[in-house]
Amino acid sequence: MAGNWKKLGIGFMPFADVASPTLPMGRLLRLSLFQVTVGMAIVLLIGTLNRVMIVELGVPAWLVAAMVGLPLIFAPARAVVGWKSDNHRSVLGWRRVPYLWFGTMLQFGGLSIMPFALLILSGDTTGPAWVGTAAAALAFLLVGAGLHTTQTVGLALATDLSPPEAHPRVVAMLCMALLLGMVVSGLLFGVLLAHFTQLRLIQVVQGTAVVTIALNAIALWKQEARNPAATGIRAMPSFAETWHRFNQVSQSQRRLVALGFGTVAFSMQDILLEPYGGHVLGLSVGATTFMTALLAVGGLFGFGTAARWLGQGMDPYRLAAGGAVVGLVAFSCVSFAAPAQSVQLFAIGVTLIGLGAGLFAHCTLTAAMSAADPSQVGLTLGIWGAVQATAAGLAVAGGGLLRDGVAILADRASLGPALVSPATGYVVVYTIEIVLLFVTLVAIGPLVRIAGPGRLPLQPLRSC
Repeated sequence: MAGNWKKLGIGFMPFADVASPTLPMGRLLRLSLFQVTVGMAIVLLIGTLNRVMIVELGVPAWLVAAMVGLPLIFAPARAVVGWKSDNHRSVLGWRRVPYLWFGTMLQFGGLSIMPFALLILSGDTTGPAWVGTAAAALAFLLVGAGLHTTQTVGLALATDLSPPEAHPRVVAMLCMALLLGMVVSGLLFGVLLAHFTQLRLIQVVQGTAVVTIALNAIALWKQEARNPAATGIRAMPSFAETWHRFNQVSQSQRRLVALGFGTVAFSMQDILLEPYGGHVLGLSVGATTFMTALLAVGGLFGFGTAARWLGQGMDPYRLAAGGAVVGLVAFSCVSFAAPAQSVQLFAIGVTLIGLGAGLFAHCTLTAAMSAADPSQVGLTLGIWGAVQATAAGLAVAGGGLLRDGVAILADRASLGPALVSPATGYVVVYTIEIVLLFVTLVAIGPLVRIAGPGRLPLQPLRSC
């Protein structure tokens, strides 16, 4: 009975076999803490502070949107950060650790000055308002730069430490750690700020800064072995030369195009699903929050499914294309929920969006890890992160603007009397996402290896 229970447990837990001799489970769990701190920062910036600045502090919405969008400025620099970590010459023989710690200090510094900057920005002070604007912009920029640096180099370190056959499961576990950090921190922030005061805001943000530096210190402890050979003076290739080598790999640009289109396709709805449920289907706040939970559940199931199938040797781009197909069904369900006034159809669509997005994100990241040259791991993952973060940020902003613009035209009957409906703006965005998913499938097609059932080891991706 005990033997059967062990077999059943391994079958239903995708991380039961994630450990390897070079990266034991305890060490991997510690390393995944950097993803928890990234999730905390994302929730704080996009969720908690977004709401607090507009409602409690009375900051204009356009200024809040500009502040929240500032971390996006640093996203393209992830490629440079990854390249630098690949070629860093440290007197201690470390490549990744200095950049992980530098990213941690950027996060800590931004979170430390942020609450006071927001108080000045709200006007609750005798100082000039521009000081608060400048300080808040600096704080958001520092946190954004820190989380992009930490995540890029942390993923590169995980790739260095784990064998290629374990990459799918390692990616799934790191993605789960990110979601765990977002969920837990979101709940804690909500409880701690239930009775809002400016002093409580300062305590929460600065407490987040302390927790960030503590967790990242634990994550870094004894992860990267010192390499005395790396301390010597050696010629470091320029970024242009390294970029040229990266582009010489077959289909490298197509991979980035597929990643960009797929990310945009799945991200335009990020800030629209809950308003859609409220405006069009008349759902309560609790019901729309439950829909967001269904989205997360779908994403978790997508990560687990991808880890299992990729671990069996399935081609990552074939599975990523499957995620795009799931997305086509998902957005169709969400779109038809409006004329059908079906909450059940909406719930099914939301869950499938999470599933498709989880499959697509997991598989493209795993493919990037497996295709990376050992000397270009940081650069490759930095480029992946730069494209993914930039595409997601632009998609969220574009989706919101497009929905508002179409809604204004629909309300004025400029699109015809048949489209005078609160659902018009949302459905237009979902239709564009469906079109973008078809474009993504076209881009992915040549990347899928032709091999019978589609099951090959991940390692040959290095030469594809």
